[in-house]
Amino acid sequence: MDGNGRWAKSRGEERTFGHKNAIAAVRNAINACNEVHIPYLTLYTFSSENWSRPNEEVNTLMNLLSETLLLEAEEIFTKGLRLHIIGDIEKLPALVRDQLLNVVDLTKDNKKGNLILALSYGAQKEILNAVKQISKKVKAGELNEDEIDEKVFENHLYTKDFPPVDLMIRTSGEVRISNFLLWQVAYAEMQFLDILWPDFTKETFFQCIVDYQIKERRYGKTSEQLEVE
Repeated sequence: MDGNGRWAKSRGEERTFGHKNAIAAVRNAINACNEVHIPYLTLYTFSSENWSRPNEEVNTLMNLLSETLLLEAEEIFTKGLRLHIIGDIEKLPALVRDQLLNVVDLTKDNKKGNLILALSYGAQKEILNAVKQISKKVKAGELNEDEIDEKVFENHLYTKDFPPVDLMIRTSGEVRISNFLLWQVAYAEMQFLDILWPDFTKETFFQCIVDYQIKERRYGKTSEQLEVE
């Protein structure tokens, strides 16, 4: 969800103004998924690198997250969504962390969709954590190194309970992944949009889905093999 700061600056406002106006785009994405029954939506909300931003901006983002959770918790529950968090949430302020965990607990039995917030998240650290966990198990004799395959590795990632990414969308015109779900996007279709995140609408999302639907997803096979299958 990129471009909040540039959106604000283009209007002569501080970067924090963009973050506050980004909430509407988050609702648009969630509502779009609900309407067409997309079961998993992951939002890159705050990266591990974002901690290096100016303190004022970081504090504003944390306060905004807290306020949004208070305002949206009932809506998330009512829509039947289950909230998940991936990332190093121990780094978050205690109040924000507790609020997040409360909503996670509140929605744990919901079945209509999964809203996944990537918070204090970095894919490289996620991968390193998985390597360390597996290494400890091998050292303890709980796992044989010959048993380590893609499935075993995936079971040690934050996203072990979720399917691989089908479609990754990045706004703001930047064409890079920025340490987001590096393992999980191995075969994802990627769309890089020129619009800034606060301008993201349901119609934008629906067009991304239409563009995704016309892609031929071969997973290393040929078109002829897919036709036979």
